[in-house]
Amino acid sequence: MQSDRRLPVFAQTLNRIWRSPRIAAIVAGALAACGFQPLSLWPLTLFAVAWLIELVMRTGRGRDAFLIGWFFGLGHFTLGNNWIATAFTYQANLPAWLGGIAVVLLSLYLALFPALAALAAWSIVRPDRMTTRRTAFVALVFAFASAWIVTEWLRAWVFSGFAWNPLGVALLGQFETRGLALLTPWIGTYGLSGVLVLLAGVPGVVARLIGGSRSPARWLWAAPALALAAGLTALMALPDPWVKRDEGATRFTLVQPDLPQEIIDDPRYFEENFIKLAKLSLPRSRGEKRVVFWPESGLGDYLRDGYPRYLYRLYTYGADPVIARGRIGSVIGPYGLLLTGAVDLVVENGDGVAARNSVTAINGKGDILAGYSKAHLVPFGEYLPLRWLLEPLGASRFVAGSLDFWPGPGPRTFDFGTLGEVGVQICYEIVFSGEVVDPLNRPDYIYNPSNDGWFGAWGPPQHLAQARMRAMEEGLPVMRSTTTGISAVIDADGIVRSSLARRTAGRIDGRIPPPHEPTLFARYGNALSLALAALIALMAISMVALGRRGR
Repeated sequence: MQSDRRLPVFAQTLNRIWRSPRIAAIVAGALAACGFQPLSLWPLTLFAVAWLIELVMRTGRGRDAFLIGWFFGLGHFTLGNNWIATAFTYQANLPAWLGGIAVVLLSLYLALFPALAALAAWSIVRPDRMTTRRTAFVALVFAFASAWIVTEWLRAWVFSGFAWNPLGVALLGQFETRGLALLTPWIGTYGLSGVLVLLAGVPGVVARLIGGSRSPARWLWAAPALALAAGLTALMALPDPWVKRDEGATRFTLVQPDLPQEIIDDPRYFEENFIKLAKLSLPRSRGEKRVVFWPESGLGDYLRDGYPRYLYRLYTYGADPVIARGRIGSVIGPYGLLLTGAVDLVVENGDGVAARNSVTAINGKGDILAGYSKAHLVPFGEYLPLRWLLEPLGASRFVAGSLDFWPGPGPRTFDFGTLGEVGVQICYEIVFSGEVVDPLNRPDYIYNPSNDGWFGAWGPPQHLAQARMRAMEEGLPVMRSTTTGISAVIDADGIVRSSLARRTAGRIDGRIPPPHEPTLFARYGNALSLALAALIALMAISMVALGRRGR
């Protein structure tokens, strides 16, 4: 302690962090989140995961490994999901300051998954029982990669799942590049997370190979590691030379109206919002045949018939849904097709009992051609879990209104003839790897309307990155229309062809990029990621067997 006092304050702080594994784990977790958008500091993610592996390597008990993984997850998810706190600033039922507490509380739960990965990896290897620390570390890297894949897959569906920001998304390049995410058509996003863990372990392995040998040739081990680092850096930074920029046949207009979150649910602004959408959607030429994409939450009118009349008058500008559909048809033109986010109601005994977050397809005559209801709903955003218990305690949803949303049946494909076959994923649904396409009826492209106005500066670019991952996994373009940005045309390689920045009103016109043939992931889904996890686990077990043979 006496020597610590002679150090500068900053050095003392670093020294204390280094000596406290739990504090170090929190710092490492926060650094790992810096690899996600909007920072995209992917080397920090690799460094942080390498630090986590080192911390687990030093533990002597499974309980300590679990806690280190849990503290890592606490720092990781608290920083990475900070955008959730912004949602509290757009509703009046709960104080805005509660948003930060909500992020931490969610992170306390999500941190269990890195904790389980750390415990599983340590339990497989038991470094204290290995004959050499070098072999133990290599085995731990493999075990960690395998366990991380499995726990991320579990995080995507346990308790309805929260699949936001799998670790592998940090290896996705900028708009014009895929980075190492080009592997996702073969191994999936969760498999890519395992690859990231393996890469993070390389420096530790090389350091032990160099330090564990007295041969002059020991430094040769650094050469392949440096080559790997240089190759990864080039892959992350340079435009992808293998991508083809083919154009499809279907014309489109994609609209971003820039509707502030403060006014979206206010009936006083419904007509003004519609006018903004309409002006941005008018055809460029007479008789233009195209698909028009509007975002989630932008349209205030109920579009379906059969609701009690008082509901039309209370919640929409126009009391007649026929008029509402008719003026939409006049905006898009006689040969157009509109796909728009909308709200549908579930009516029982003449009263609304629930709502559905839907997409409605309307032609130029104002006819409804198809409808889709969101299946993966957002807890506390679109429904209140355990409403009978939490509502008396003062809990409420972030979205205005007292009706809970009910889920739809899951991915569906709609055939619109010469305008293509469309798969729909509304907002949050697009983050669920392997769950975005009807496996029996593959579409030509995915339409992903969203309202990211809730999510501050970090949420929208993270959302876009995950939509790009789905495009690569499935080999399908994604047409992403949002209220406030980031809207984008993503091709089947995950490259952003065109985009509209946040807080910008505008439109994108062009032709929908063509799909690829079904990828390996499109055929087998997350079974590929789990198979990779099993293969890596076998390698870890083999290393453990070799490391204990001499005991």
